[in-house]
Amino acid sequence: MATQKLYAGAKLREVRTRIGHTQKDFAARLGVSLPYLNQMENNNRPVSTTVVLSLAQEFGLDVTELSEGDSERLVSDMREAVADPLFADAPPPLADLRLAASNAPGFAHAFLELHRSYRQMQERLASLDEALGREDARATPSPWEEVRDFFHYCDNYIDAVDRAAENFSGKEGHHRSIRVAAVATLGNSGVTVEFADTDQLRSFDEETGILTLSRRAPPESQTFQLLLQVALVKQDALLEATLDLAKFHTREARAIAKIGLANYFAGAALMPYGAFQRVARECRHDLEVLAGHFGASVEQVAHRLSTLQRPGAKGIPFFFVRVDQAGTITKRHSATRLQFARFGGACPLWNVHRAFELPGQFLRQLAETPDGVRYISLARDVSKHAGRFGAPVRRYAIALGCEVRHADALVYADGMDTGRDAAFEPIGISCRICERTNCHQRAVPPLERQLIVDPNQRGVLPYRVG
Repeated sequence: MATQKLYAGAKLREVRTRIGHTQKDFAARLGVSLPYLNQMENNNRPVSTTVVLSLAQEFGLDVTELSEGDSERLVSDMREAVADPLFADAPPPLADLRLAASNAPGFAHAFLELHRSYRQMQERLASLDEALGREDARATPSPWEEVRDFFHYCDNYIDAVDRAAENFSGKEGHHRSIRVAAVATLGNSGVTVEFADTDQLRSFDEETGILTLSRRAPPESQTFQLLLQVALVKQDALLEATLDLAKFHTREARAIAKIGLANYFAGAALMPYGAFQRVARECRHDLEVLAGHFGASVEQVAHRLSTLQRPGAKGIPFFFVRVDQAGTITKRHSATRLQFARFGGACPLWNVHRAFELPGQFLRQLAETPDGVRYISLARDVSKHAGRFGAPVRRYAIALGCEVRHADALVYADGMDTGRDAAFEPIGISCRICERTNCHQRAVPPLERQLIVDPNQRGVLPYRVG
């Protein structure tokens, strides 16, 4: 397999700007000529091995940052955006999207923001309430999507919050002692913890200082909610400072993001970075072993694995996704090249959808995306019971995976034939941007391809993709 050339002009410019060097000084420290540096910064030339080594030795750069980050996400997100019928007459080629993501990431983000605003305006215009002129019908970014994108483009890793959580729990961390520490910390802050026979998972009364948790909730959920309240009470200044840097457009987005950051703190305190990463390597990322060791749920463990992106101490790049029974993605993050559809559901060929059929089982899948990248994916159903008869049960399925080159580090890869081409199932991102022409599960035609409709021929689909 040919080695992929590394183009990282935007990252080189970012490093040079951060240390305050001119191109001439930067080129001298890297040991290259000024014209050569200029060509690399403009992605006219790939970054050489010599430059990669110099960046690590001279500036202590984690070289994995050169090949990871926003670029793949931006390309995937822009591909989905330009699949909009708005661009049907002249969609930009993939090469142009890659150039924009590499050379002008700020412009790419602005384009995505503009397209999102356009899409939301179209949805509002299609609504009868908006057509009748409701006062709240103005086009504003969805707070939920704004927060989702904030975490998406932070690699789902918030360094300051992660380190604060690790300091709170101690470097080793233990789920029994962390629960005691959480209750003690809240008590020292005037918060009394009580348990009640209620459906509501957590309720905090600011006037009385009483935090009420559901007695019916699993122990891991109770501990998580205790730590979340610790974040809101003791780490408020840190959370607010992080929100100030994010510059959200609406108060609603800021409020949602604050809860998201408190959740992040809770997960990072329950599973402190260093200890969690060490145990994950030792057990080869066995979710059940990790859940038992840290007193967490399988879903919490899978989500935490996708956040191990600390510079200089990165874990395996995982993707993590949660879907409901309708196939709608309710949580998503990817530190891999696999990027999920921003709108709508996931590919129906993906094993995450089959998890509902086999509750309580881990389903393994070897999959290949249209770009030729191969993955190992693990899926399982997640049912959330209310703890009493007659209460509704929330049902989801989660999937965790990584590129197959990391298979040796996963216990779930044992016995799988990763060397056989036929073992990999073809999956995509979403139908409207998938390039596969012969998929038997295609729901809608690809918007970038010409359709051939023959009334005398009927295959699996009523059309062929040209």
